Amino acid sequence: MKILIVGSRGMLGTDLMETFAPVNETTGMDLPQIDITQPDQCRAKVEDLRPDIVINAAAYTQVDACESNENAAFQVNGRGAANLAAAAASIGALLVHYSTDYIFDGRKQGAYFEEDAPNPQSVYGKSKLLGETLILQNCPDHLILRTSWLFGRNGNNFIRTILGAARKGNPLRVVNDQEGSPTYSRDLAIHTRRMIEAGCRGVYHVTNSGSCTWFGLASNALVWAGMGNTPIAPVSTAEFPRPAPRPANSVLANARLQREGLPLM
Repeated sequence: MKILIVGSRGMLGTDLMETFAPVNETTGMDLPQIDITQPDQCRAKVEDLRPDIVINAAAYTQVDACESNENAAFQVNGRGAANLAAAAASIGALLVHYSTDYIFDGRKQGAYFEEDAPNPQSVYGKSKLLGETLILQNCPDHLILRTSWLFGRNGNNFIRTILGAARKGNPLRVVNDQEGSPTYSRDLAIHTRRMIEAGCRGVYHVTNSGSCTWFGLASNALVWAGMGNTPIAPVSTAEFPRPAPRPANSVLANARLQREGLPLM
């Protein structure tokens, strides 16, 4: 297959490149090669390359920064996704896109299913939901993968932040009343390939198994990194206010994968 990976230098994008390149004709693009907020540029790049599959790993993921940069968030996460969807549709290509647990409000008791009604509380969540909506309108052949709490070897993420703070000798205070499913970007990249090969279409929840709080994740990361003696205290969301509201529960049930007999991560 001929594949275009947009956002190829990001945390997930680098893992996607490593996963797809050995077995496919794979091209990676990122800024400044392609700006997904520019529809003409998206169409020109896609029509020139004519891939079978366009994978969109580009996003504005700085959740707190989105609150003060609302226009940029909606341009990248909403209109940018639509631009790639329209470009993919123009040549009959499949669009693969990544969405987020933050499209839900976190008030549900139990894990969220694909069919549950979104109700995002943050600009980030609202912009990602717009991206989903516009993809449905612009590209019939699509695969939307909602994931959560992504971490990986490349790029900034929660685990790297925690370990960096610990190395500086700072005592840590970490929220202990938000629960989700940490997901390893390399696992997600490999599973994306498996799902494409299985012919999956539509919306799926795709996360690593199990769940924990941010405090639980931080505590275990410190132990695994040999820094288990670092002082770390659990705090409530109210004690640790952030610009963007976070869902208290953002655990995603990988329900469609289970129903269809597909492997879980």
